[in-house]
Amino acid sequence: MDPILVRYQALEDKVASYTPNLDTKRLFDAFTYADAAHKGQLRKSGEPYIIHPLAVAEIVADLGLDVDSVIAAMLHDCIEDTASTHEEIAKKFGASVAELVEGVTKLTKMQFVTKEEEQMENLRKMLMAMSRDIRVILIKVCDRLHNMRTMEYQSPKKQREKSLETMEIYAPIAHRLGMQKLKWELEDLSLRYLDPIGYKEIEDELARRSSAHEEFMTSIQHKIQQRLAQDGIHCTVYGRVKHIYSIYRKMFAQNKTLDEIFDLYAFRVIVDDIPECYNVLGCIHDMFKPVLGRFKDYIGTPKPNMYQSLHTTVIGREGIPFEVQIRTWEMHQTAEYGIAAHWKYKQGMANQKLGTEKDFEWVRKLLESQQDTDAEEFVRTLKVDMFADEVFVFTPNGDVINLPNGATPIDFAYNIHSAVGNHMVGARVNGRMVTYETPLKNGDIVEIMTSKSAKGPSRDWLKICKSNEARNKIRQWFKKERREENIATGRAAFEAELKHVKIPLSAITGEEVLPHILHKVRFGTLDELYASIGYGGTTAVKAVARVKDELLRLGRLQAEKAAASSKSLEESVIVPGTGAAPAAGQVKPKHSDSGIVVEGLGNCLVKFAKCCTPVPGDPVIGFITRGYGVSVHRADCPNASPDKRRPEEADRWVKVSWVESDLPNYKTALELASKDRDGLTLDVAMALSAAKVKVTALSARSQPDGHATVNIVVEVKDKAELSAVINKLNNIQGVYYVARSSGK
Repeated sequence: MDPILVRYQALEDKVASYTPNLDTKRLFDAFTYADAAHKGQLRKSGEPYIIHPLAVAEIVADLGLDVDSVIAAMLHDCIEDTASTHEEIAKKFGASVAELVEGVTKLTKMQFVTKEEEQMENLRKMLMAMSRDIRVILIKVCDRLHNMRTMEYQSPKKQREKSLETMEIYAPIAHRLGMQKLKWELEDLSLRYLDPIGYKEIEDELARRSSAHEEFMTSIQHKIQQRLAQDGIHCTVYGRVKHIYSIYRKMFAQNKTLDEIFDLYAFRVIVDDIPECYNVLGCIHDMFKPVLGRFKDYIGTPKPNMYQSLHTTVIGREGIPFEVQIRTWEMHQTAEYGIAAHWKYKQGMANQKLGTEKDFEWVRKLLESQQDTDAEEFVRTLKVDMFADEVFVFTPNGDVINLPNGATPIDFAYNIHSAVGNHMVGARVNGRMVTYETPLKNGDIVEIMTSKSAKGPSRDWLKICKSNEARNKIRQWFKKERREENIATGRAAFEAELKHVKIPLSAITGEEVLPHILHKVRFGTLDELYASIGYGGTTAVKAVARVKDELLRLGRLQAEKAAASSKSLEESVIVPGTGAAPAAGQVKPKHSDSGIVVEGLGNCLVKFAKCCTPVPGDPVIGFITRGYGVSVHRADCPNASPDKRRPEEADRWVKVSWVESDLPNYKTALELASKDRDGLTLDVAMALSAAKVKVTALSARSQPDGHATVNIVVEVKDKAELSAVINKLNNIQGVYYVARSSGK
């Protein structure tokens, strides 16, 4: 029998074991549909692609999720990687399955400027889908778990990227959902690629000590079981060595060796009800010496991810510390599988709305917190808010509030309500007045004093608070209440940063440049940008960095266009009536005047020599060429020097002079020498932009001796305008000289 079919049958049996009256035809149809859609596709391992969605469906079934979730897991890559559509899946398997598949599908068809923007949009989409149906993220975590299990087939670069994303995003999401079993595996698999040497050292050392570990755990387990049996407590006891990443993190954070790691072992005692949990705790403390300060009651005060258990660290007669976790069977299922355990103990949570489930309030807060923040800030604060260690404090009424570790009274006030934070005038912790900067500790009772006459939050609060929720609400207040002040503050900060990087404000306010700049910074007007900087939505440093990038891009684009449209610096003019065809690179003027009179004649073919590119105001001389009329040189051009004129060509040198011309501009070439440094080309482009001249070519090259040369072709009306351009270029930091091309 086909091994893939055998694997599918095992999946069907697993789903049937917890699903009464399972519609096996619908499940099999989903399998055959996915198999057909992915036909011909292979994974990096060389296996048929269907192996991956089937494996994800198996993990989903291990969690005990409903049939729609299992089907969605089998179809989760169909919209992204095949010709399948949302409508087709909805028609065949129902709208619920189609929505789940759509929620899991990444934003592969969108273009992003930075990796942070791509990551932010994917996270935002995932959070939105979670707010509608929490099963989306459960399937996504299962998908990532199987990808991590098969990561050895990817390139080293891909392994590191995916492992870092898993460690920073998916493992903490699994933790927040209470799915500890999956979290541990995700962390260990990620560490294997992020620090393979450190991972291998711990793995080898644990393997070397495995027999000693086994002997110790068996001994302790037997002692606990014996004692609890004597007291008539029905229980299950088992022990384990903590997972590799947990050990690695403690070694790294505390700079310890494996021998010095405290509570390397953990034992679980699972009983039937809550009163017996506390009875077991008394027995454990009677048998072993408890370590002061290492007891935690997560039954009375559950973690935000629904985790409940009693934790205590004790020391046995061998002098080895170990942790004991005491919980009921329902608590154990929630600890292992988190929100997924609800399908086993409740009637299912399919299609529950976020607002009706307090456990998912954090998703709503994360969605709110992404307002008015750029990509980099969103991803950074998401990692802080969602995944930071937590501190538990109390309101005066005894309600538990969980905040990020290091949170202050400001965070507490805004967690209660934005109005409480905005009207705060003081704070008490455990009955004593404290400053706003005071970090809160577990068990603190916090009271916020408010006043209707309060002036509102201070900008300094943005630096003091730790939670993105508080920071976002403060920004919202400033955005709403202080727009004019924000614009003034933001403009000052923006212009100061522009000055710091030596970009004049005029360089970005031109009609041709400003729309590109606003699109780059993603604001409709400069005032909107200033206001955002003012209330903290973005920073002047980030905004100016993007402006600088866009100016460089526009400069390169202009140079490329100039190179494509102008292959020569020559520009010649034909006066109507001569009957001569224009030479290559010549431009026919609107009027008959080329701007040059040759010994009193205006009706002859004229071209400007590219060796010296003369402009009105330069002393000039002409040379009669064969077939191309008169070539006009600057009088000081080396090629026109009397010393270089051949005697037999003396009669070909003629007097020429400038007259008023309708030609708008003349091209001329400049050469700039400078000390080589970052930003030189940008500064040159800024100076030319400020001079309001058209640049038709610009190229720069670095020299081995630390110098750089920049060659520029500009269009100017006359010598006076050219002198102004040269003066601006000479004022650039590090420039030694600017000279016109001399024809040498």
